[in-house]
Amino acid sequence: MLVIVPYFMIKSFLILISFSNLLFCSQQIILVVADDINSSQAELECYEDSKKIFKTIDVNLGFNGLAWGIGEIDITDNNISKIVKKEGDKRAPAGIFALTKRFGYSQISDSKMPYLFATKSLICVDDSNANSYNKIINATGDEKSFEYMRRDDDLYKYGIVVGHNLEAKKGYGSCIFLHVQRGENSPTMGCTSMQEKEIKKIAEWLDKEQHPILIQIPRQSAKRVLELYPMLKNSKLLKEGN
Repeated sequence: MLVIVPYFMIKSFLILISFSNLLFCSQQIILVVADDINSSQAELECYEDSKKIFKTIDVNLGFNGLAWGIGEIDITDNNISKIVKKEGDKRAPAGIFALTKRFGYSQISDSKMPYLFATKSLICVDDSNANSYNKIINATGDEKSFEYMRRDDDLYKYGIVVGHNLEAKKGYGSCIFLHVQRGENSPTMGCTSMQEKEIKKIAEWLDKEQHPILIQIPRQSAKRVLELYPMLKNSKLLKEGN
């Protein structure tokens, strides 16, 4: 007998598989929790499995706080603001994201993550209409809007690429990084920043074999994150959200 399975059941099954794979593969977690969706400041913890690595630190978010981005899975619910990340909104993406690469101003050979040496020609394209939107490439001269990965300051001296909007959906945000802060309590244009010594330490800790991810949320989403990641049950940041 031919059994026809409704599409919504197949979709639900695939989502469950994705959750399962994420939970059992992701062993390194950077957890960032803000007081609310509009906060430009947050706290950060690092975990390897259920063990906290390093001390809790303060970080900066976008000038306008957070907005829900396009990541690994959708963790929003009807009780939480549905502000969606858009290009130029000065909000850092909230959600769960793969951490895909490191970058910096020095050439290194011992990185445990794929590494991008920030040459003077390396750029990240933020033109929504470009074929290279939300991609880090060597400049060709045809790009209309982009940012240099090697800046005149130290903001990108050490950095980590956040896998937000990996399919480059037009207008939904680009070039999202963890990087060096401009100053204490200094909001960003949409990234997450911290002291140089902290981003350097975290970048060197990350290992592609440990499937590192960023979980970045307003505190109201703590319960949902704990449901998906019970290994974070001892997180002070998530306990405060319940």
